[in-house]
Amino acid sequence: MKRIVILGAGESGAGAAVLAKKEGFDVFVSDMSKIAPRYKQLLDERHILWEEGQHTESLILSADEIIKSPGIPDTAPMMQKVAAAGIPVISEIEFAGRYTTSKMVCITGSNGKTTTTSLIYHIFKNAGYDVGLAGNIGHSLALQVAEEPHAYYVIELSSFQLDNMYKFKADIAVLLNITPDHLDRYNYEMQNYVDAKMRITQNQTEQDAFIYWNDDPIISRELKKYDIKAVQYPFSELKEKGSIGYIEAGQYKIEKPEPFNMEQESLSLTGRHNIYNSLAAGIASNIAGIKKEVIRQSLSDFPGVEHRLEKVCTVRGVHYVNDSKATNVDACWYALDSMKTKVVLIVGGKDKGNDYEPIKPLIREKCRAIVYLGADNQKLHDNFDALGLPVRDTHSMRDCVQACYELAQPGDIVLLSPCCASFDLFKNMEDRGEQFKELVRNL
Repeated sequence: MKRIVILGAGESGAGAAVLAKKEGFDVFVSDMSKIAPRYKQLLDERHILWEEGQHTESLILSADEIIKSPGIPDTAPMMQKVAAAGIPVISEIEFAGRYTTSKMVCITGSNGKTTTTSLIYHIFKNAGYDVGLAGNIGHSLALQVAEEPHAYYVIELSSFQLDNMYKFKADIAVLLNITPDHLDRYNYEMQNYVDAKMRITQNQTEQDAFIYWNDDPIISRELKKYDIKAVQYPFSELKEKGSIGYIEAGQYKIEKPEPFNMEQESLSLTGRHNIYNSLAAGIASNIAGIKKEVIRQSLSDFPGVEHRLEKVCTVRGVHYVNDSKATNVDACWYALDSMKTKVVLIVGGKDKGNDYEPIKPLIREKCRAIVYLGADNQKLHDNFDALGLPVRDTHSMRDCVQACYELAQPGDIVLLSPCCASFDLFKNMEDRGEQFKELVRNL
C-alpha cells in the first residue's frame, strides 16, 4: 500500500488526509504545532493517524509521497531531510486534482485574489451552478472532492500552492497582477516569485482560457517567454490594443466570448483595483456560459470581502476602514489611491522584504498622519519619518487605535492597510482585522 504523509494539519492538510484515506492510501499526518480540535475530530472519525508538536523522522521519511502545507517553507529542517531523501512533495490542490474531472476556475495574483475569487463564486452560485469555493479561502479542495463533490470549483491559489503543483490544470486561469510579495520565501529574488505565479498557465490546452491584466509590465514581459496554448482574454482599465475587457465612456464592457456591457456606476465594488477584479470575474463568468442578466445582477449586488477595504463604522465624524488583507505594498497603494479624504494610515507588521518607495508619493498626498503597528518598527521609521508627517509608534492594536483616535479629524479616514504580514503581533491577518474592528466599535 502506498504511504502518503501530510505535513501540516490545517484546512489543507486535514482535507488531503481525508481524501488520501478514501483513496486507499496508508496515511499519516504530522504537525509541529498544535492541531485545532475540529481537525483532530475530522482525522479521528476517519481513523487517520496523526501527531502534533513534533515531526517523527522515521514515520515521515518512510513516505512514498508527501503533501505539504503551503505555509511550510522548503528551508524548514524536515523539508531539507525530505529533499535529501528524494521523496516527491506536492500540494493539496495537486493531489485533489488527481481525483476529479470537475471544471477548475483558478485565480492568482499578488493582490485581488480573494475579492475576485469570491466574486466569481458569487456569480456562479447566483447562476445556479453546482460550485465549490476552495484554495486560500473556503473549504479544502481535497475534502470537497472526497465528500462533497461539485461540478465546478473556484480556487484561490497562492504562489506557495502553485510551487508544488505539477500536473494540475486550470480550465479557466486568472492572473490578476504580479508585484513584489513574499520575497522572504523566494530568496529575495523577484524572478523566483514571478515564476511561481506564471505556473497558473501550466498544462493548459487550446480548450482552456487564460485571463490576465494587460497593463501589468511583468506579465507582459513574461508572456513573451511562454507558449500559451489557452485562449487569451486580456483586460485593462481602458480599451487597449488586444484587451477584450475594459471601461469605456462609463460602460463596463466585455467583447468576447459573448458581448456584454453594463453601467460602471452599477458595479458594487469601487476603486481602480476593483475595476480589474470585476473585469476578470465578468470574463470568467462569460466564458463559463453564465447568462448576461445573472452576471449583471451579481456584479451589482456583491457585498465585498471581509478585511478588504471593509467599512467598520464612523466615530465622531471619523471613518474607520479595515484593510487588513493588504499584506504587501501594492495592496496598500490601491487602497490609498481609492481614498477621497485625508487618511490616518496604519502600517507595519512582519516585513517580507518590502520596498516602500512606490507608496511614498501617495502618502504625502493623502495622509494626515502615520501610525506604526509592529513588534519592530525601525524600517518604518527609516522609510517614512522623513516625509514630515506626524507619526506614532505602537506595539499593540489597543495603543494603535487610541493613537489614531487622537490624530484623526472629522471627515478623515483611519485606514488599516499594513503592507506587512501579521505574524509578529497577531495570529493571522484575520485576527489583526478583528481586533481592529472590535476596538474601533468600542471607542
